[in-house]
Amino acid sequence: MALLLGFLLLLELCWDTSALGPLSSTKGSDGLEFELPATNYETKDSNQAGPISVLFQIVQVFLQVVQPHPFPEDILRKILQKKFDFSTDYDKIIYYEIGIIICAVLGLLFVILMPLVGFCFGLCRCCNKCGGEMHQRQKKNGAFLRKYFTVSLLVICIFISVGIIYGFVANHHLRTRIEKTRKLAESNLKDLRTLLIGTPAQINYVLSQYASTKEKAFSDLDNIKSLLGGGIHDELRPKVIPVLDDIKAMAEAIKETREALLNVNNTLKELKMSTAQLNTSLSDVKRNLEQSLNDPMCSVPPVATTCNNIRMSLGQLDDNTNLGQLPSLDKQIDNINNVLQTDLSSLVQKGYKSFNDIPEMVQNQTTDIVSDVKRTLNSLGSDIENMSEQIPIQDKLSDFIGYINDTETYIHRNLPTLEEYDSYRWLGGLIVCCLLTLIVVFYYLGLMCGTFGYDRHATPTRRGCVSNTGGIFLMVGVGISFLFCWILMTIVVLTFVIGGNMEKLVCEPYQNRKLFQILDTPYLLNENWKYYLSGMVLNKPDINLTFEQVYSDCKENKGIYSTLKLENTYNISEHLNIQEHARNLSNDFKNMNVNIDNIVLLDAAGRKNLMDFSSSGVDTIDYNVYLAEMGKTPTKVNLLSFADDLDTKANNLPQGSLKQSLKNNAQNLKTIHHGQVMPLEQSMSTINQSIKELQHKSSGLRVKVANILSSLDSAQDFLQTRISSVIVKESSKYGNMIIGYFEHYLQWVKISITEQIAACKPVATALDSAVDVFLCSYIIDPMNLFWFGIGKATIFLLPAIIFAVKLAKYYRRMDSEDVYDDIL
Repeated sequence: MALLLGFLLLLELCWDTSALGPLSSTKGSDGLEFELPATNYETKDSNQAGPISVLFQIVQVFLQVVQPHPFPEDILRKILQKKFDFSTDYDKIIYYEIGIIICAVLGLLFVILMPLVGFCFGLCRCCNKCGGEMHQRQKKNGAFLRKYFTVSLLVICIFISVGIIYGFVANHHLRTRIEKTRKLAESNLKDLRTLLIGTPAQINYVLSQYASTKEKAFSDLDNIKSLLGGGIHDELRPKVIPVLDDIKAMAEAIKETREALLNVNNTLKELKMSTAQLNTSLSDVKRNLEQSLNDPMCSVPPVATTCNNIRMSLGQLDDNTNLGQLPSLDKQIDNINNVLQTDLSSLVQKGYKSFNDIPEMVQNQTTDIVSDVKRTLNSLGSDIENMSEQIPIQDKLSDFIGYINDTETYIHRNLPTLEEYDSYRWLGGLIVCCLLTLIVVFYYLGLMCGTFGYDRHATPTRRGCVSNTGGIFLMVGVGISFLFCWILMTIVVLTFVIGGNMEKLVCEPYQNRKLFQILDTPYLLNENWKYYLSGMVLNKPDINLTFEQVYSDCKENKGIYSTLKLENTYNISEHLNIQEHARNLSNDFKNMNVNIDNIVLLDAAGRKNLMDFSSSGVDTIDYNVYLAEMGKTPTKVNLLSFADDLDTKANNLPQGSLKQSLKNNAQNLKTIHHGQVMPLEQSMSTINQSIKELQHKSSGLRVKVANILSSLDSAQDFLQTRISSVIVKESSKYGNMIIGYFEHYLQWVKISITEQIAACKPVATALDSAVDVFLCSYIIDPMNLFWFGIGKATIFLLPAIIFAVKLAKYYRRMDSEDVYDDIL
């Protein structure tokens, strides 16, 4: 019933959800993340028997030895096809069942012969035969035989005890598992309800996520200024901005050149004035020295020599520069002033503004297109919203939930009966185990009393009461064994035949999926259908849809759509007509007409301004002449050195007016050096640096301007001839981004429907719970362990009877005895 229920659940659910179909393959998109909420189920995937599983494995090894033949697939196929003839094919069954048959025959012989042997044995002992005579003959190895029989019986009792323990454990395990059946059934039914109820909710959730996709698309459409306009702007930026930056830098260079020219020209004028003043001062000192050298003392040796030396050096007191001959820079300054009458910086800012207005222009010119795209997306949304109503699943699910409710009612109504019958079974198993326990207890008591009460010095007729009691216990055990062992073996044979065949024909082939492979045999269940499951679910029996594949996919928790290959019956992408909407969106973006050809980076006035600057003559100035003059010293001789030399010579003269005059002039030279020469030198150094900077700025001015104008023409030409291709490229990119949101959404819908929605793991779990857990783990495994343990104990009763009868002779008090030679 459980196996049938599992398959019915699977097939009905597959039939109800056959309206689902695949979506076209799409690419993903950034910015949107979808995730289907996970469904939690109560039933565990695997069943753990615990430490007792080791005992189950021992029984399975025993069955493998008894029944080593492979699973009889051909026989089962013939039976299902009703082509099996027992009269002609019985040998195949016998060959497969030979191991179980042999064991069953031996068990039946045990059942038949043991009562007969016990009856004959009892009659024989009543006739004082078969050890019934209470007389023990003297034997030389009597002590050894007694010990041998004792040890053998003890070992056999231990084996019997192990078998009894197996029986108790199996009996208790089976009862506890039956008690868990209700919880197992309820958890599986609840999981199936969760699957059936959750499937429509999952479909509605997937379809409702279109709102998030549309919201993201609308947001990007409203933000077309920065996305599309910004994209076009960024694409043109590397070609346009560097040119505008160069023109802006050139406008600043014009201003800086004017300032530098003014600075050099003004400083040059100041230098000319300072040089004239220096010449005047040097001329005054030179004239004073000439007058001082006319003193009469200069005619008296050796003063005359000193005076002559001073007179010869007066020619060094003169200006060393020729600044007066340097041309003025007024003409170039006037040209620059004329250039600056046009505000080139303002013209450049207009170019910047014209270029930066591209995003605003795009937004203003795409208002109608954005509205059309939004209408298309709303139309697509309406189709998706209607999809949940068009899928014929919810109406049928309500009927199928009724089947589950009926099944649950059936289980709850009959489970108490099962539990009641199991209590009877448990009581019977307990009685069997207790009966064997009673037998082995008698043997243990006999061994204990006989061993501890035995006196080797006592004769057989004088044995103690304890020893005699031990012998009686042994014979009681023998008697009970004969009375009940055939009943025990009958139970063992019945459970062995049933449990062994169930293990080999149901449990083992279910676990290795041989059963599914048999069901998947072409034309097996329906001679007109190659594949029964595909014919039943899809009404297309030629599609390779197998029970094993469906079970495996459900075990992996795949969706029913891919598991049952429902793409062969219905296609959602055709139903939604997504491709038509996608083409409409794509055409809208491709036909986008954005006109931004009227961008002017720099007008004619700005171009003329640059040309005027290049022809201003700044680059034709002979800067080397200026640098040569500025590199000279203001005077031909260092005035401080000249003054120190003059002062030294004056000190060598005798006291008088000549000496004092020379000293005064030396002091005047020092004053001229500090007051006029040093500031002049500093100014000449400063203007020298300024001239170098001006030379560097004006170097290659015509080439620089020509390059800027060439780049400007190239950028302007690019805007006029290539901007349309940039617009098409960015529009296509922008449109693909918008469409990509929906492609990503549809791809997620496809994955959700084919792999996640209605994941059929609860169906496979329910089937496993019915067969592998309930039937095999809960019932067959404990049953097999029960007959294995009880059978083992029952078989060992046979040697135990023999050794107990032999050993009782050494423990019981005899009526007569042989006369011992050592007494004489």
